Amino acid sequence: MALEEKVMEELKNAMRAKDEAALRTLRAIKAAIIIEKTSEGANGAIDEATESKMLQKLAKQRRDSLEIFEKQNREDLASKEREELAIIEKFLPQQLTPDELKAEVSAIIAQVGAKSLADIGKVMGVASKQLAGKTASKAISDMVKQLLAQ
Repeated sequence: MALEEKVMEELKNAMRAKDEAALRTLRAIKAAIIIEKTSEGANGAIDEATESKMLQKLAKQRRDSLEIFEKQNREDLASKEREELAIIEKFLPQQLTPDELKAEVSAIIAQVGAKSLADIGKVMGVASKQLAGKTASKAISDMVKQLLAQ
C-alpha cells in the first residue's frame, strides 16, 4: 500500500475517532504528498525514496520545533510537536539504532578506504545514499566524524 493510501485510511480513522492531533498531522502529510506529486518533474507520482525523504523532513521540522519550545518552557506547544512527531514516525521505515548505524558507517569507511577527516566527503556521499530513510542525515554525519577522528 502506497503512503498516500495509508495516510488516507488513517485520516478516515482519525476523523471517526475525532483525534485532533492525528487529523492535524495526517493533513500535513497529505499536503506534503500533494506538493511532491505536483512538483515539476514528478508526473503526478512519487517514489518510495521521495516519500521517505519527505517524511524525514517533516519529522526533522517537528524535532527542531520541539527543541525550541522546550528551551522556551512552552510545554503546551512542545506537547503538540511530540504528538505530531509520534504520528509521523509511524509512517517512517524502521530507524537504525546507534550500534547498527556505527556498524554500517564503519563498513562504508572500509569500503571507501577513508583514513582521516579529510575523506569525510567520500564517506558521506556513499553513506547518505545507502542509509537514506533509515536514519537522520545529522546522525550519519556525527557518526562519520566520530569514526574518522579516531
